[in-house]
Amino acid sequence: MILLSLGSAPAWAATEDGWMGRDSLRAGVAAFQEGAYQTAVNQFTQAIEADANNAAAYGNRCLSYIYLEDYPAAVVDCTQALEFNPRDIEAYLNRGLAHQRMGQTTAALADYDRLLQLKPHDFRAYYNRGLVQADQQFYREAIVDYGSALRQASPLDHATLAEIHNDRGLAQLELELWPQAISDFTQAIQFNSADLRAYYNRGCAYHHQGNLLAAVEDFTRTLKIAPAHAQAYLSRGLTQQQLGNTNAALADLEQAANCFSSQGATVAYQQTLDLIGKLRGFAAAIG
Repeated sequence: MILLSLGSAPAWAATEDGWMGRDSLRAGVAAFQEGAYQTAVNQFTQAIEADANNAAAYGNRCLSYIYLEDYPAAVVDCTQALEFNPRDIEAYLNRGLAHQRMGQTTAALADYDRLLQLKPHDFRAYYNRGLVQADQQFYREAIVDYGSALRQASPLDHATLAEIHNDRGLAQLELELWPQAISDFTQAIQFNSADLRAYYNRGCAYHHQGNLLAAVEDFTRTLKIAPAHAQAYLSRGLTQQQLGNTNAALADLEQAANCFSSQGATVAYQQTLDLIGKLRGFAAAIG
């Protein structure tokens, strides 16, 4: 999933010349843009030490802390930025994400709700709120938010549209809405023809729907993109078994076992070996 609440540059990187002219702020922005987030934090801290009322420095440091996965520090800085400017939508957005990452769903939802009161057409808030709803297993509410995000997002931003369709498709899967899920994953593939997640999840939806041949085809496409995708081998193998293609099923399950083993997934590896043993026993019994 895309972290739509994070930009490629600090949220305040293009504000007033008064702070952009300061060396520490300029250096912090440059470091952030280069991906040197700890250096950015250090520079923004210097700016704050020079001017304790520098809202831009707090906001930028909040965003840098998020990239460093220091979410408590991010919450503190975004809260300080909001003390200076209670209508700062980026601070609400980034604080919401920090709360979300810490599992503080109520606080995250409150931030996204407040942002949408200030800016009702911000697709990022709808999308992030949808992710929180899905984490809480409120899938219908998540689907509504994802739909709002899709309506507000730029039609030219294909990567973002693909991600939103993928996440809405997953919510549809959870509700066993197979045709709707397939439609979302198909849309994601139209926006990104190499979308690994969409092919695999659409294969799962086809399997649940009973369209086993389509499921095999999507699992095969998944493996063309990611040849070491253990779960795709496993899913294709189980589907081949249902189709009565025992040799193909065994070949896939053996590949899945090899991949699980190389990835250190010992439980999945052992479970797959058990499946192989049972399938071989069944094949011998009817052979």
